[in-house]
Formats: sequence, structure tokens, C-alpha cells
Amino acid sequence: MPPASETERENLIQDFLAKAGWGAARRGRLAGDASFRHYDRLLLDGRPAVLMDAPPPKEDVRPFVRIARHLKALGLSAPDLLAVDEKNGLLLLEDLGDGTYTRLLEAGHDETALYALATDVLAEIAARPESVLAGTPPYDDGRLLTEACLLTDWYVPAMGGQETDAAVRAEYVEIWTRLFPVARMVPDTLVLRDFHVDNLMLLGRPGLAACGLLDFQDAVIGPATYDLMSLLEDARRDIDPVLVETMKGRFLKRFPAMERSVFEASWAVMAAQRHAKVIGIFTRLCRRDGKPGYLIHIPRVWRLLESACAHPVMAELSRWLDRHIPKGNRGVPSP
Repeated sequence: MPPASETERENLIQDFLAKAGWGAARRGRLAGDASFRHYDRLLLDGRPAVLMDAPPPKEDVRPFVRIARHLKALGLSAPDLLAVDEKNGLLLLEDLGDGTYTRLLEAGHDETALYALATDVLAEIAARPESVLAGTPPYDDGRLLTEACLLTDWYVPAMGGQETDAAVRAEYVEIWTRLFPVARMVPDTLVLRDFHVDNLMLLGRPGLAACGLLDFQDAVIGPATYDLMSLLEDARRDIDPVLVETMKGRFLKRFPAMERSVFEASWAVMAAQRHAKVIGIFTRLCRRDGKPGYLIHIPRVWRLLESACAHPVMAELSRWLDRHIPKGNRGVPSP
């Protein structure tokens, strides 16, 4: 199905809102993100809601709907689905407010308390076998490799002016293929994949429901280390290493049978994979999508990648990086 024109899209939205009883609502742009989704805040007779506009074929709201319902069934705070039009990529969502972790941290909120709540949510998901929702795609080697190769396919050409040599890329792929079994030495669980402060809310609800969850449409089944690593090795903000270690220990208290050395090795592989992916994604957002604002974070992500590669299990990848992207070449691509 070809994408609708702006006018056609707006007509679809108006029809959707009218059928949902929100046709008379005031609309204001709330946010966009690194995808093609857009969000509007609606206000009708003092009641707020959020419109997610995720136009096909570039976006598909069905995974969001499925995982939102699953998280709600687990007692967690995904937004309520007030109206759904999967065919046209339109959702009317509960408005969870403005209290994102990002805003709260900038305002001086208790950092340890926020991270403890988010860590406890992840421990709860990992501890419950029913969180592994049937039909959720696996975080398999093919998917992990595709993401890791964003570094070789986007960042390396942007920095060097030419495509990565095929033999060099093949060696990189082989290294990752040997690393992924190490990452899988921890149990699998539901992995939300974008679990970081921009996508978390603090709500006035009891227990774990106090943590609002915003971005989970890319959820997969994969290693239980991934989301906690994503939270604590954040591409967009620096986090005190003491806090990182405290939260790791808090998570592991729920899993006394999990060996710390196995956990740390899995963490290192998943961290390196994510950071390589993110460097590539931020480069692609600039070069392909005209969004250079993410480039500012690349130096931090390189520091995180280098830290992950300091783990002994990562020695082979560390040597590959030193040969093919030496430290003097780990800069920021030009916009």
C-alpha cells in the first residue's frame, strides 16, 4: 500500500478520532522520535489522551498493541489502548503525563530511586516465565548481526569515505558469531530493547506500576542482561559507575542461582553489540534521514563500547577495532 499524502493522512486521523469520540479534541504536537512515528496530545473536556500516528508501510502498530496488552496483563504500566486502527497505523493512548525520567533527572529528582524502580521492573519481567509471550520474535543471531553491522555499514564509510572492505566486514561478522553464545548463557526473557530514561515515566501508582513504559514495539525474546544494560549504559547521559554496580547487584538479588561471572560476560557482549549498533544508527540518522542531532552522543557511546571491550571475553573484537577503527579514527562523522 503506497503511503498516503499529507491531506489523505489527516483525513484518516480525523475520521479515526471522530469514531473514537475524540473528534472535537484540541490537538498539539507532543513529540516525534527517531522513527517515522509522531505523537499528538489531545484534550477533550479536560481529559487528555495521546494520538500515535505511525503511518504504514513505514511503521506497524500491531507489535505495540500486542506488547502493551501483555505488559498490562503483567501488572505493569503500559498506556491503556483507548482506540485502535491497526490497518491505518493509528492509536489513541492513555496520556501518562510529562514525568519522564529524563525530565525528572534534569530537575534533580532522586536518581537512585528512579533507577531502582526501573531495575525492579526488569527483574520482575525476567523472574516471571509468563513474561515470555508466545509469538514474540527471538533476538536471534541474524537480528543481532544486522544491528552490529550498522557500525561497519554506516559509521566506517562515513568516517573513511569508502565502503568497508568485504574481508574486513566478514571477519567482524565471524567474531560476533563466536560472541553471541556467551550472551545467551543467561536466561531469555521479554526484552523491550529501548529501555532507557527517555522512555520511562514516574506515575503516582503503587509498586512497580509507578514506572510507566512508553516504547516497546520492538520487543523480542532475548538475554535478560540486555534491557538492564540499555538502562545503565545510556547513549544519552552519563551514569555514575557506583550506581551502575548497585543496580546490577539489586537485579541479581532476584536471581541467586545466576553466576556473576556469567552475567558480566553476557553483559559485555550485549553492551558492545548495542553500542556498535547505536553508533551506526546515529550515523545513519544523520546521513540518510537528515537528523544530525544524535551525533553529539557518539563520543559517549564510543567510551561505552571501549569499556565493554575491556572485558576478557571481548578481546578479539577489541583487537579488530584497534586494527580497523583505531582510537584516532573514532570521531564524529560530519553532518
